[in-house]
Amino acid sequence: MDKDEMTTFLFRLPASLKEKLSKKAKEENKSVNATLQSIVDESLTKPTSSESLEKRMFLGKRVSARQFDELDGLVKVDGIYYRYLIESNQPLKLGHDYIIIEAVGNILTLRPLNNKEE
Repeated sequence: MDKDEMTTFLFRLPASLKEKLSKKAKEENKSVNATLQSIVDESLTKPTSSESLEKRMFLGKRVSARQFDELDGLVKVDGIYYRYLIESNQPLKLGHDYIIIEAVGNILTLRPLNNKEE
């Protein structure tokens, strides 16, 4: 942690949480205050990712026509079947490729690729 001017403030927490904090401090051979500073610092500096695995892994990925299971209305991406929507509620065009533009839960939103992009 950077050297900064220290300040104090009142901090209330349940006794059970205080006990856990004390135990963690003892295990790390630190004071409760130093342990709490470390926990707060880590929590506020580490990047949080609220994006789903699907969003991180699949956005911008090309989906070929052979990946669609038209009968069940599913698309197979990296070995997993997902439900899908086509942008602007367009119908599925057989033989066309698509790109994933959104992923929410197990539903992927796809955009048809133009011939010049294929």
